[in-house]
Amino acid sequence: MDRSLRPPVGPALTVDPPSWVRRRSQHAAVLGFVLADQILIFIGFAIAYWMRYLATWPEPLNRIIVEVATQNQVAFLAFLPILFPMMVLLGLRFAARGIYRSSRRISLIDQISVLVSSTLTVLSTLIVFVFLYKPFYYSRLIFVFSGATIIVLLSSWRIALSGYRHWCWSRGVAQERVLVVGGTGLGQQVMNGLAASPGLGYTLIGYLDDRPIVANGRTPRIYRHVGQVEDLEHAIAEYAVQQVIIALPFWEHGRMPDLVQTCRDLGVGYQVAPDFYQLSFDRVDMLQLSGVPLLRPKEISLNGTNLAIKRLIDVGTVLLSAPITVPVALLIALAIRLDSRGSALFRQQRVGKDGQLFTCYKFRTMVPDAEARKADLHTLNEADGPLFKIRDDPRVTRIGGFLRRRSLDELPQLWNVLRGEMSLIGPRPALPEEVARYEHGQHRRLEVLPGCAGLSQALGRSDVSFDEQVRLDLYYAENWSISMDLRILIMIIPAVIGGHGAY
Repeated sequence: MDRSLRPPVGPALTVDPPSWVRRRSQHAAVLGFVLADQILIFIGFAIAYWMRYLATWPEPLNRIIVEVATQNQVAFLAFLPILFPMMVLLGLRFAARGIYRSSRRISLIDQISVLVSSTLTVLSTLIVFVFLYKPFYYSRLIFVFSGATIIVLLSSWRIALSGYRHWCWSRGVAQERVLVVGGTGLGQQVMNGLAASPGLGYTLIGYLDDRPIVANGRTPRIYRHVGQVEDLEHAIAEYAVQQVIIALPFWEHGRMPDLVQTCRDLGVGYQVAPDFYQLSFDRVDMLQLSGVPLLRPKEISLNGTNLAIKRLIDVGTVLLSAPITVPVALLIALAIRLDSRGSALFRQQRVGKDGQLFTCYKFRTMVPDAEARKADLHTLNEADGPLFKIRDDPRVTRIGGFLRRRSLDELPQLWNVLRGEMSLIGPRPALPEEVARYEHGQHRRLEVLPGCAGLSQALGRSDVSFDEQVRLDLYYAENWSISMDLRILIMIIPAVIGGHGAY
């Protein structure tokens, strides 16, 4: 057999460890990375101290830098109250910017950019705090030196690590096992790119296609055919696949939702090589593989450190606002009881993060038998998708209409926030019957905590279509930041005051 027609030879397949072992290994690697950064930050500050107080500088730098007399020199221990908070803040900032993700998800240039911007941001914040609290601080120059040394050390460490990883990958060590779905045209181009670029850290297992590729003069290389497209689940288990690249022709894109769901169910990463550009590019990250664009869905940013920061803000805001919200809530409850019979509170099962059910609390804005009358009003529904909304709902009470227009009926949901079932800002919690009617992609909005208000409420409340609500919710979850939450709060205020789109 001609050597050019043989499948590419890669590392021997081994039995993959259990998923919990892989996760523990990944967590250990991230922890090691964090500890290495913390050690380098400490060393960088120590070098800055040496440069500021102990180093011998040539003229005229000596007169500028070493401006203190020997008897006024400060011991290194005096800077520890600043050094340790700086280490913690830098670690949190790096984590929030995603620098501890897999190296394939953030390039070396992006990592260095994050290092520089985060270090400058944290040092600027500390400088302002220190000199407001203690104007006659020991040294200003040490902050300049520490910023430079920390950036150089952390960048050098990542450059060295990146070089070592690519050296290992190019020799077949620690590569990620990849399976391509699709064998002709685009799939063949993807496999050629993988085989020609071992330094990317991938080893090609083979491909799935309903028709195996037959050798001919136009096909210089034949790769291992491991089954048909519907055999994806079996192939992932048999070959311990870690990454799937879907490279189907455009006329087979109807099979993509099932393939994606299989990858999600098995916890396997996946990327898409589009045959044409009809995807929503604001919800994907794009990579290049030998000229072939690979699209990967953006990761949900509301996890890990970001989630902890958001939770801290939520709890702090609710507790600080309690002296105002509690008296207002009591007055509203009294008004509801005087307006109509029944409890002032309305309890309803809603779907929270990861599909977990929880009891959502609201002030009652409808007559007590509103749920029983819902079936008779379906023909009046004005919302699209799985939602149920009526602009002039006959079940709404007099005080209830006012509370809905001003969103005051949702005030008891602050209790859900304290319980950790909701957040102040996030996708609105859906009803179980609404979730049952979701399509494949719409379930992603359940990957984050629901909120008392979200982007759709800020942009139009009930006037926004359901598909647009889902799109806005996914955009929020994938691009969350503290500043985004603040902008949403600012946008919600005029919407609430004006009562636009609320019914």
